[in-house]
Amino acid sequence: MNTNSGTPIAGAMVDLFRSGKLISTTKTKLDGQFVFAKLTRGTYSIKVKAKGFKPLSQNKVALVDDQAIVLNLRLMPLIEVVIVEEDLEEEIFMGIADPQMHMVQKQGMHTGHAQSYRNQYSDPGFIQYNTESYDVINENLFKEVLDNPLSTFSVDVDRASYANVRRFLNQSTPPPKDAVRVEELINYFDYDYPQPQSKHPFSINFETHACPWNTGNELVMIGIQGKEMDMQEIPPSNLVFLIDVSGSMSAPNKLPLLRQAFKILVEKLRPEDRVAMVVYAGAAGVVLKSTPGNNKATIVNALDHLQAGGSTAGGAGIKLAYQIAKEHYIPKGNNRIILATDGDFNIGASSNAEMVRLIEKKRDEGVFLSVLGFGMGNYKDSKMEAISNAGNGNYAYIDNILEAKKVFGKELWGTLYTIAKDVKIQVEFNPTKVKAYRLIGYENRILNKEDFNDDKKDAGDIGSGHSVTALYEIIPADSEEEVSSVDPLMYQTTQVIQSKDLMTIKLRYKQPDEGKSTKLVRTVKINTSSNPKMSNNFRFASSVAAFGMLLRKSEHASHMSFDQVIHWAKAGKGKDEDGYRQEFITLVSKAQLLVK
Repeated sequence: MNTNSGTPIAGAMVDLFRSGKLISTTKTKLDGQFVFAKLTRGTYSIKVKAKGFKPLSQNKVALVDDQAIVLNLRLMPLIEVVIVEEDLEEEIFMGIADPQMHMVQKQGMHTGHAQSYRNQYSDPGFIQYNTESYDVINENLFKEVLDNPLSTFSVDVDRASYANVRRFLNQSTPPPKDAVRVEELINYFDYDYPQPQSKHPFSINFETHACPWNTGNELVMIGIQGKEMDMQEIPPSNLVFLIDVSGSMSAPNKLPLLRQAFKILVEKLRPEDRVAMVVYAGAAGVVLKSTPGNNKATIVNALDHLQAGGSTAGGAGIKLAYQIAKEHYIPKGNNRIILATDGDFNIGASSNAEMVRLIEKKRDEGVFLSVLGFGMGNYKDSKMEAISNAGNGNYAYIDNILEAKKVFGKELWGTLYTIAKDVKIQVEFNPTKVKAYRLIGYENRILNKEDFNDDKKDAGDIGSGHSVTALYEIIPADSEEEVSSVDPLMYQTTQVIQSKDLMTIKLRYKQPDEGKSTKLVRTVKINTSSNPKMSNNFRFASSVAAFGMLLRKSEHASHMSFDQVIHWAKAGKGKDEDGYRQEFITLVSKAQLLVK
């Protein structure tokens, strides 16, 4: 519950009606939020009263099974305010005033005359329904090794899904099934992999044990650790902050949080780094010309003057940001756009395909793009993941200031220095040891087997200090479990070579400034120890994978419980200096209560 400018309203009375009968009443919290839980399917009405504001009613709020509804309610103050237009000459200024929600903005790119603009939030009865969007994820199934011996996928170091899932659970709401990308949950956490010791920028690590949720099967963990560069070794950065200041960004967990998050990054800028700032709403404009990193007060001042209002010309903003990045291009430097938005592009180049084509073209010119997601209710996860993948960038979701510190204070600096691009993994399983396998997660990163040796095929990038973890559940060759329902081939047979190997891992990557790839090969032997020691890495990664499967209601999760996940996570918690693993255990407990 917010004022028309997005300020939370605490203590507002919220009445819930069904068929004209009052069934529940609650008050808004300090952050303006309220929750009605355990409601059955049907149509409801809501009435809101708060001192100093006009009463608000909303009818015909339909609730269906297993679907939460997020309402963005905005109250009009009883006193009206008159807005006066201003002339702007050197800088763009996005201003919002209650209750009219005018937006003062400069037209064009750099100069022009301001005009007032009233957006949808000027309507006191406006309610934004939950329009969050996620791409459908069809879970990987078991593949028989005799027919499909090769598993090929692009690496993924994005971690947005975990923070987004945490946001839902902290609001006492189970996340949508397709918001749960299991590989991003696993890779949210750091694992204790050794630094590379060879000429290659990676170490390749693997571990096998009985599968915790199906002890008749084996679980294989593959861990790729990127070389960690010293801060002084990272080349100068040419950054363009591309910030969404449309009306949908006015909520406290969007633009206000965004300002604080970017300030954490600004603190770490060096004199040789440069930052420009582009904003977009009804049009796009430059609010900060490219500025040296040691001029922090100027950069922070530009952030402090950002306010939200208007529609969302995301396409125009991206084009302008690329123009500014090219104007200040640093050869052999880090040329990157950092887009911060809720993903709700609705004017101009807005389709995923159109955005992707634009960003792919600019990527080939040496300017990469990373995406930071904020907010809820109209969050467009599917769009932001697509454009970050196209831009050789990373995708993170910022749900609170601690996550901002994690992303901006540490992880983003690794992202700014790419140690390898187009990183692909291909695993060949030995049919004398493995009957079938399934890759856990990475559904939208699967590649054709031919793509592995094709240097024209784009894949994920790895930055300084990044790690990538992948898990395979495998069915042993001597298992009686039936996998394939395909008839035997009539015209060919498969010749099997006897080997004690379990599998072979191949990794292919390019140097950041090269077009030809390099291949690494590692062979995994059968674990002959009668009681091999299980690492904390393995215990914890398997617990996170199991948690993701439970949230997705996976058919492979039928033999596990939240209690088991908590037990495995506690056993693998290790030192946990930053407390992220303990937070995970708490989230599992919350999810368990919600399911009950």
